Amino acid sequence: MGDDGVKNEAMEILGMFQVLPRLVVFDLDYTLWPFYCECRSKQQMPYLYPHAKGILSALKDKGVNIAIASRSPTPDIANTFLDKLGLTSIFAAKEIFSSWTHKTEHFQKINRRTGVPYREMLFFDDEDRNIESVSKMGVTSILVDDGVNLGALKQGLSEFAQNSASGKKNEEKRLPDSS
Repeated sequence: MGDDGVKNEAMEILGMFQVLPRLVVFDLDYTLWPFYCECRSKQQMPYLYPHAKGILSALKDKGVNIAIASRSPTPDIANTFLDKLGLTSIFAAKEIFSSWTHKTEHFQKINRRTGVPYREMLFFDDEDRNIESVSKMGVTSILVDDGVNLGALKQGLSEFAQNSASGKKNEEKRLPDSS
């Protein structure tokens, strides 16, 4: 399935949900592309997982903001690859730096930059430890095994909708009864 086919299917999936995240955050290595960028050179031409570009296009067309949270010792290569792929301009925030605090530091910066609360974010990553630490911040977080794909998108949006619904119920319980 080409990028347009993936984008159309992603648009259908997005249309199934009444509540969408305000911001979808992606890791880079083994999430959007199938390699570690520090094992590559800037001269190489990068490539994405087969569904990644269509999913990014669909999110953008639906008005959902997109960000990058990537732990990399070579942010210059990662940024060069995003430029080569023509993706740099679609991101509301790009936090690409080496960090010993999992992804929490990346998300704090993304939160400050965008003003989007953690509970209104959806995150895709290939590492359990990042999923665990970011989930504790209130972000709906999805582990991907073989890169982001339409199945992961649907799972992420389903979990985000469930988390949003349970969050609203908890807020309603806390509101004083005005009858």
